[in-house]
Amino acid sequence: MYYVKYFLIASILGFISESILYGESGILYGPYTPVYGIGSVIILLISEHILKKRNIKPFFKFLIIFVACTLLLTLTELVGGLLIENVFGYSFWDYTDKKYNIGKYICLEMALLWGISSLVFVCVLRPVIDVVIKKIPNFLIYIVLVIFVIDVVFTFLVN
Repeated sequence: MYYVKYFLIASILGFISESILYGESGILYGPYTPVYGIGSVIILLISEHILKKRNIKPFFKFLIIFVACTLLLTLTELVGGLLIENVFGYSFWDYTDKKYNIGKYICLEMALLWGISSLVFVCVLRPVIDVVIKKIPNFLIYIVLVIFVIDVVFTFLVN
């Protein structure tokens, strides 16, 4: 349930932040942007694996987390962009105007932002979110998860 909670919370927070910054967010009807949920779980898995290593100095642990998260989250953004375009016929972002873009869906600026955001998430946000997550009852997460799944199915059936 821990990872499901993170997925749902990050999906909702991603929706809120993109709605505030860009005025729109995501392909689903409900208040979630799943790519943020996927990204948060990726960051969790990488950081948990790396931080457990005892034979690596802390600086190198964070460097590995930065590089691994930068690469995997950029790949997630690429795959997400391609899937949305191929399944729904439109794209939510386009980095072709960025100086260091690699096609439409990835660019160096965003890749670096994902890496930095991962470190902020691991070092600052995760301890706070963990406290909140422990207080959320599982039955509430089950309800939100069922609503999320219905939304995903409905989105795919309608589009």
